[in-house]
Amino acid sequence: MRVLGIESSCDESGIAVVEDGRQIVAHALASQADLHNRFGGVVPEIASRQHLTSFPALLKDMMSDGPQALGIEAVAVTYGPGLAGSLLVGLNFAKALAFSWDLPLLGVHHLEGHLYANWIEDGQWDDEHKGDPPSPSVALIVSGGHTDLVLINGHGDYRLLGRTRDDAVGEGFDKVARMLGLGFPGGPPVEQAATHSHDPVSFPRPRIRDSRDFSFSGLKSAVLRAVEERGGTDRLSTGQVHDLAAGFQQAAIEVLATRLRDAAKDYGAKAVILSGGVAANGALRREVLARVPLPLWCPRPSLCTDNGVMIAAGAHFLLEAGARHGFDLEVDPSLPMVAT
Repeated sequence: MRVLGIESSCDESGIAVVEDGRQIVAHALASQADLHNRFGGVVPEIASRQHLTSFPALLKDMMSDGPQALGIEAVAVTYGPGLAGSLLVGLNFAKALAFSWDLPLLGVHHLEGHLYANWIEDGQWDDEHKGDPPSPSVALIVSGGHTDLVLINGHGDYRLLGRTRDDAVGEGFDKVARMLGLGFPGGPPVEQAATHSHDPVSFPRPRIRDSRDFSFSGLKSAVLRAVEERGGTDRLSTGQVHDLAAGFQQAAIEVLATRLRDAAKDYGAKAVILSGGVAANGALRREVLARVPLPLWCPRPSLCTDNGVMIAAGAHFLLEAGARHGFDLEVDPSLPMVAT
């Protein structure tokens, strides 16, 4: 089965065709990073308007001869969680295609989509692990809006083990990057700056006692105090920027990797999974490999960030299980993935 997947939960316009949930047939993505960089974060109104422009152009470039040329049998779309306006643009675009092509429509949870980036053939960061991740697995979904620890017992069978109580780790990277004058989005420049550090600043490792939840607001505040103690953003030397970035990154990824290791041990996991935009961070991947004595599935960087491939891949397995949505499907900006 070939599924067309559409992703518009935030500021990335993603569209792709995936066969049998594993093979990429076509893939296109339009980023809005340059548009939002001047504001230091995503502006929802700008994001939704840009989706309106991007999706028709992406579809035209990818499949000028219509759905029959690519053998599309269903249309899938992210319907939550995310920015309401952005989700609405993607959902209405998907509904129009499904209606005009007389194809089934399926809504996919954004975070579930991130998990299924790990089912793509040749989509892994390296070639060490082939095939589907085994069950049970413990997944860490890390992005600008989410830091979730999830037990996966099978397709559609999930259990939420922990989540952030305040800032998501990706949001922490963005805010620290702004403090250090590194721009937006914050993940890549913070990681790059950290590679040049000679003396990383020591920051606390946030931990909530007797819980698998995360909290990064205190770590973010510690970085802010350190910046202020050095005279503020405009007075930081290049070396200080490198050392502050390295200290923040090490504290954040150590907490993530340790919590993933402990959950995997407690639940007898056969493997661990990284997903989401922050999973593109090489230091996080190396920390997990060093701390967790289990096989690691992690998508290559281009499949870690929001994209249509992951939505099409996840939809295949849901469609196999008989899932369908009608044209009354609505967006849900706060859509939960699993019960707490």
